[in-house]
Amino acid sequence: MPLNLGLIGAGRVGRLHANTLTTRVPGAKLLAVADIFEAAAKSAAEDYRIPDHTADPTELIASADIDAIVICSSTDTHCRFIIEAARAGKHIFCEKPIAFDLAEIDEALAAVAEAGVQLQIGFNRRFDANHARLKQAIASGEIGEPHTLTIISRDPSPPPIDYVKVSGGLMMDMMIHDFDMARFLLGEVEEMYALGDVKIDPAIGEAGDIDTAKVMLRFENGAFGSIENSRQAVYGYDQRVEVFGSEGAATTGNWHPNAVTISDAASVRRDLPLHFFVERYFESYVTEMIDFVEAISSGKTAPVVGNDGRVPVLMALAGMRSMRENRPVRLDEIEGQPA
Repeated sequence: MPLNLGLIGAGRVGRLHANTLTTRVPGAKLLAVADIFEAAAKSAAEDYRIPDHTADPTELIASADIDAIVICSSTDTHCRFIIEAARAGKHIFCEKPIAFDLAEIDEALAAVAEAGVQLQIGFNRRFDANHARLKQAIASGEIGEPHTLTIISRDPSPPPIDYVKVSGGLMMDMMIHDFDMARFLLGEVEEMYALGDVKIDPAIGEAGDIDTAKVMLRFENGAFGSIENSRQAVYGYDQRVEVFGSEGAATTGNWHPNAVTISDAASVRRDLPLHFFVERYFESYVTEMIDFVEAISSGKTAPVVGNDGRVPVLMALAGMRSMRENRPVRLDEIEGQPA
């Protein structure tokens, strides 16, 4: 029996999942797409041959034909849809972040637990083959005891200012993937120190955000980490990770459209990296959705559960406080307190 799904949100990531679910995920059947902009829902339905579309997400949640809901709408709607879907007995896949507020997240996770449904959070980079190999190298002891972690993540260009204003900021919108990757690779973080500034576009600062940041991490296991983000790398999407340990190092670099190196009298060069996240991480989006559908169909636990979505938000809040107060901040300082 296929798992029948409904998709809420027909923007860029929603359309990516629509493509994946209708072409690459065995056992999945996407029955309907909803978006408050009906034209977007209709367009996605036509492009990906989805049988039904609507401007009302509650129709999908209420449908007796739908087993699971995929939430790709704006962040401010995530918790509401999670709660509604859980109470309707639907399993849930939700894009990151769950919300910007821990109390809202806790309410949503409580609804999921009470309903006994599955919730998977969309941290797709865990499912990238390179990152999985890094994890394997650490877990198997190939590089010995991990000492340091370095994550570099730079976008090719800043998002629109209208998006910046509602994104929750660089740490909630962009670095949250790297917070999750840090936990995925080396476990829980106990303390953070963050620096951030506007180096690229003054309009980002006027909108109350930063476009360049560096965060130092102290892990509970004693390892150190650093995360560097920039909203603009003129050469393309820059994604690199290194874990250095007592017996060696594990490193993953950028992906390129080809592996050719050109050598001549003037230089040795190659083509620029893949331009952005859709090109770089497309296969990880496929794999995460395959694993979600398989978990629901088999009764296994989803691979990225609610707390995996909660902790990176906690880390983002700690990072923002560290910037404001210019000091290291422990994560346990943030629990139960206003951001």
